[in-house]
Amino acid sequence: MSAESSTITVRLVRSFEHRNFRPVVYHGVPLDQTVKEFIAFVRKDVSSRTGLPPPFKNYKYGRCFLYLSLEDDDKLILKEDSTLKAAGVANETELAFFCEEDYRNYRANPVSAW
Repeated sequence: MSAESSTITVRLVRSFEHRNFRPVVYHGVPLDQTVKEFIAFVRKDVSSRTGLPPPFKNYKYGRCFLYLSLEDDDKLILKEDSTLKAAGVANETELAFFCEEDYRNYRANPVSAW
């Protein structure tokens, strides 16, 4: 499938410990854009997306992860200067979008509160 028609699901992570996630699906994502460009696009879209609760719209997202895993996270956190394709993103990939500080705190003490 060409980059122009790639579908990417972004899982907005509002809280790791409370498992507060919300998926948002994007169609037609060009995989030749940088991770930094995609993060800027998602931030802007999320802040104005109808139907998304305010706690998700106004959160301090900043990093993208290929998978939610507490192991090998340095390899799975997408590098901002890389293109999506070079970072391993392909059609139907699911990314996690989260606040890095929240992730580091959860990683240090991975306890679920739900």
